[in-house]
Amino acid sequence: MEALVDGFGRVHTDLRVSLTDKCNLRCTYCMPPEGLEWLPAPELLTDDEIVRLATVAVGRLGIKTIRLTGGEPLLRRSIVDLVARLAALEPRPEIALTTNGIGLARIAEGLAMAGLNRINVSLDTLDHKTFLTLARRDRLHDVLEGLAAANAAGLCPAKVNAVLMRDVNDGEALDLLEFCLVHGYELRFIEQMPLDAQHGWDRKLMVTADEIMSKLSTAHTLTPVAERGSAPAERFLIDNGPTTVGIIASVSRPFCGSCDRVRLTADGQLRNCLFAREESDLRTPLRAGADDDELVRRWQLAIAGKRAGHGIDDPTFLQPDRPMSAIGG
Repeated sequence: MEALVDGFGRVHTDLRVSLTDKCNLRCTYCMPPEGLEWLPAPELLTDDEIVRLATVAVGRLGIKTIRLTGGEPLLRRSIVDLVARLAALEPRPEIALTTNGIGLARIAEGLAMAGLNRINVSLDTLDHKTFLTLARRDRLHDVLEGLAAANAAGLCPAKVNAVLMRDVNDGEALDLLEFCLVHGYELRFIEQMPLDAQHGWDRKLMVTADEIMSKLSTAHTLTPVAERGSAPAERFLIDNGPTTVGIIASVSRPFCGSCDRVRLTADGQLRNCLFAREESDLRTPLRAGADDDELVRRWQLAIAGKRAGHGIDDPTFLQPDRPMSAIGG
């Protein structure tokens, strides 16, 4: 077994695989109301190609977790079969999924039976009007049904990802936490990051981790969980536990020094950082008949060049050309 090690000694064991750049929401912090120009179907990796690359990553490069993302991954019709094929790899990786929850109620049991281990559902508000303002679609009921179905299918605790935006939904921090406590979900707040297609991100409008902590602490005692490891979320026991809440402070408290993640886009480009401006093409050599040794070499070269950090605080920082929906979370 070889390892994916960069020039700073970080070992990469977490692979994020985007299944599509398409999405059935139009969240304001991600894309414009008219949507984006989607990738042509022939440019997308096929299921066989995804499994081939995952087989190399798991069997040769030490990948232990595969998270399926998008866009909206549930838009991929073959997703249940794909989960089953990935869960059958040796050594068996942990399979996770990040989704907006639309359509999850219909498919949650199938995903669990196929081998899905964990699920994260994006939910930024519990208010129907605010949801419509943020997502530009009236689908809050579907998301709530999807969350309930995930827990019922044994994908529990389902994790809720919430992004707070100033003067939009930043007054809902406690409401979201109480909702998750009542229903047995695990809440993660995520600082808004400069990954929107419009390149309109403004740090002054971002609700920081410190602000989120302050809001939650008005009603609860939060105690830090000692060990974080390479996890992106800082976790806190709520009122002495055992329930926790997490905060992913990618901007104000970056955790690049312990990052163990690598990303494969839906069109087969390898990204060694969410904010990278360079990509390494795996699709072309794969389709040209590259053997496993060649794919391993290309993967290792891509990771070897990873930078020390994302550089958001650097005056020369440039937002990636691709938005989050095209990169994959």
